[in-house]
Amino acid sequence: YDYILPKFKIRFLLADDPGAGKTIMAGLLLKELKFRGAVERTLIITPPNLVSQWINEMRNRFGEEFVEMNRAVMNSLPTRNPWLEWNQIVTSMDFARQVEVRESLREAEWDLVIVDEAHKMSAYQHGEDIKKTRRFQLGEAIGDKTFHLLFLTATPHKGDPNNFRLLLTLLDKDLFANMDILTEAVRRRENPLFLRRMKEDMVGFDGRKLFPEREVITVLYELDHELELYNAVTMYVSELFDRALKQNNRGVGFAMMILQRRLASSIRAIKASLKRRRDKLKRIYDTRASLTVIPPSEREIEDLPEQDLWKMEMEAEGATFDFNGEALEKEIQHVESLIKLAEETEKRGEETKLRELRRLMQSEQLQETGEKIIIFTEHKDTLRYLVENLEKWGYSVAEIHGDMDQSQRKKNEEDFNKKDGKQVMVATEAAGEGIDLHWNCHLMINYDIPWNPNRLEQRMGRIHRYGQKKPVVVYNLVAKNTREGQVLAKLFEKLEVMKKQLGSDKVYDVIGQLFEGIRLDCLLQEAVAGLRSVEELAETVSGLVEIDEETFERIKMSSLATKYIDIGRIRRKIEEGKARRLVPEYVEQFFRQAFKSFGGTLVKRKDGLFRIPYVPADLRKTRHRSTGEIYERYSKVAFRKEEATKVPDAELVGPGHPLFDSVLEKTLEEYAAELEKGATFYDPEMRL
Repeated sequence: YDYILPKFKIRFLLADDPGAGKTIMAGLLLKELKFRGAVERTLIITPPNLVSQWINEMRNRFGEEFVEMNRAVMNSLPTRNPWLEWNQIVTSMDFARQVEVRESLREAEWDLVIVDEAHKMSAYQHGEDIKKTRRFQLGEAIGDKTFHLLFLTATPHKGDPNNFRLLLTLLDKDLFANMDILTEAVRRRENPLFLRRMKEDMVGFDGRKLFPEREVITVLYELDHELELYNAVTMYVSELFDRALKQNNRGVGFAMMILQRRLASSIRAIKASLKRRRDKLKRIYDTRASLTVIPPSEREIEDLPEQDLWKMEMEAEGATFDFNGEALEKEIQHVESLIKLAEETEKRGEETKLRELRRLMQSEQLQETGEKIIIFTEHKDTLRYLVENLEKWGYSVAEIHGDMDQSQRKKNEEDFNKKDGKQVMVATEAAGEGIDLHWNCHLMINYDIPWNPNRLEQRMGRIHRYGQKKPVVVYNLVAKNTREGQVLAKLFEKLEVMKKQLGSDKVYDVIGQLFEGIRLDCLLQEAVAGLRSVEELAETVSGLVEIDEETFERIKMSSLATKYIDIGRIRRKIEEGKARRLVPEYVEQFFRQAFKSFGGTLVKRKDGLFRIPYVPADLRKTRHRSTGEIYERYSKVAFRKEEATKVPDAELVGPGHPLFDSVLEKTLEEYAAELEKGATFYDPEMRL
C-alpha cells in the first residue's frame, strides 16, 4: 500500500501467488480510497464462478454492499442504463464482454474498477497483427472510463512476453508500447505498475513464513491390460492427425487431440468420445454432407469457460475430411472396433490408474484419519467414473464441474470445506481458479495432468494458500509407458532438478514462464502424432534453462516487480498507529453513552462482549454511504480487536463500522449547535 496509495492515479497489476490474499488487499484499497473521499463508484469484474464470492467477501469482510449485474437485471431496466443505477456493482467478465453489454458499459464512468483473474483479458501478437479477444476489448472499454484501475492475477505471464506486455497496455497504453521498452524496463529494474510476490518470500512480523511447505510427488505407473487399447487408439489418432496436418485440416487435428487426452484420462471417457464420433460419422455417411469444424486456437481455448469448451469439443468429435463414402465406411468400422476393444478392456478388471489412486489414498490412511483430499480430472465422464468408485470404497464425495450452476458449485464447496462435511472433492478445471479449499484439506491428486502448465499452478493454489496449517502434498499421476506420459515424466523430473537447484519449491510457482518459447501442448501433440521421437522431445524438456536464483528472478519477471517489504519500517508504522489511535476505552464510552441517548440498549454477555437487541429505526433508516448496511440487532459486539478475534462472528464496533458511523453522524447532527460554539465544558453536578 505504501507503493500504491501515494499514486494520484492508481493503475496497477497485483500479481501475487494464488492464495496470497489479493481479494483482501483489493478490499482494503477500496476502503482506504472511500475513506479519503476518492471513490464513490466502483465496478468489480470477475470470472462467472467468482461473482457471488466477491459480493460475499465485500459484505462480510468490509461491510460493502455490491449489486450483481447480469442479463436479468439488464432486461428489467429496458429504458435505462443499468450501470448508472447503482454505485457498487459486481459483474461477470463473460457477461460484460458481450458487444451490446460492453457498449452500454461505455456510457458509465467509474472511480475504481477492479478486475479479478485479469490475465483472461488476453491478446496475442503475430508479427504486426494483434488478435484481441472479446475480454481484451472489454479491458480497453473500461480502461477509458475509470480513474483508478486495479488488475488481480496469480498468472500474469503465460510464457508469452508479448501477451504479458499487451495486458500491461490495458493499464497504460504508452508505458510498454513495444517489447524493447519492456525488456529495457526489466534490465533497469523499473517498476511503475506491477507487484509480484511469491508465497515462499512472504513472512509475518515475527519473521516466520506465512505459507507451509509444499511437496510435489510424481507417481509413475505402467498401463497393464489397457495398453492394447491405448496403442490402438493412439495409432488411429496419429494417422488422422498426420493426414490433417498435410491437408491443413485443423478441425480433424483438434478432434484427434480431444480423443488422445480423453484416452489418457479414463476408459469411460474415451469410450464415450468414440461412440459420439461413430454416431456423427454415421450421420455424415447417411446425409452425404461432411462436417467442417473450425476450432479456436489453443490460446483461445485457454480462455473459454469449461462448459463452452466441452460443448465445442463434443461438436468437434465428428470432424472429418471431405466426404468419401468408401473411406468413411471403413473409418466407421474402425471406430466400431475401437469401441468394442474399449468395452472388452473395461471387463478385464479395474483400471491401473484407478488402482494407483486407491493405493495412494490408502497410503495416506484417509479412511482411518478422516483427512480430506481433492482429486482433479479434466473430463466430466472421468469425474462421474471417479465419484462412483470413491463412493463404492466408502468415501463421502462432493464434486464441482463446468456444467453446474453457480449456486450448486457454492453448496458443494461449502459441503467439502465444513470440518464434518464431505471427505473427497472431485473437480474439473471449474474448481481450478478462485475458490478456497484449504480450510480442512492439504492433500491433492492430479488424476489428469493438464497440457497447459499454468493450470497446475492454479490447481495447487486451491490448497496452498494463506491460512493453510499443514504441509501441502500434491501427487501427479503419470503413465510412463505412454507417449505423452514419457514427456510429462521428463518434465516433472526436470522440475525436481530445478527445485533442488533453487533449494525450494518456488519453481512450481512459475511453471508457465519456464516454457517461454516452448509450448508444452505442442510437444505432447508431436509425441502423440509421432512427428518427433519421444526421446527427442524428452531431450527438449531436459534442455530447459538451468535455474539459479538470478535466473528465477528473471523468469518470473520480478525484476520488473517490487517484491521486498521493509518489515522493520512497517513494524515502526504499526507502533506509531497504535500510539495515535483512539483508545478503545474512549470509543466504547462514547458509543455506549451516545447510543443510549438515541434509545439504544447494550446488554453485557457472559463472555465480556455485548449484544444489541434492537437498533432504533432512525439509526437504521439510511445505509451509511462509505461503510455499509446497518442491521436491526447484533448478537456479538466488541470494542477491542483482541476481544473480537477470540469470538467467531463478533462485530468490532469503532470508526468505520456502519453502526458506529451512524451514531457519530447522529451525534454531530444533534449537537451541531453546541459544537459551533467552540470548546464547551459541562458540569452535570454543578459543583464548579
